[in-house]
Amino acid sequence: MARVRDLFCATVALLIVLAAGTAAAEDDAFSAAGEIVDMACYVTSGAKGSDHAGCAKVCVKNGQPMGLLGDDGTLYLLYANHKNGEPFETAKEHAGSKVRVSGKLSTRDGIKGIQVDAVKPL
Repeated sequence: MARVRDLFCATVALLIVLAAGTAAAEDDAFSAAGEIVDMACYVTSGAKGSDHAGCAKVCVKNGQPMGLLGDDGTLYLLYANHKNGEPFETAKEHAGSKVRVSGKLSTRDGIKGIQVDAVKPL
């Protein structure tokens, strides 16, 4: 009987570890300050800053992915709230500029993303 109990406990512990390892991390009340970058130019060539702002605005307007390069060097993928995409659209206007983005932080498979619920120029 003790062997069955031990096997059961080991199985439950394994399931808990596996569930914790595959779940996406989320934080509903997250904010970060940094520069909005177009991911295509930043990831391929490190393009950022005021000298690149014009290009960044054109790139995100034409559909390139948009990110936030945090003041701490963390790069976040920005994505729209399915219920209210207006803050995400507003963020596009600030490409190449410093802002504070607020929303839900999610992490999956090594990618950190922020659902844009608010954007404030800095």
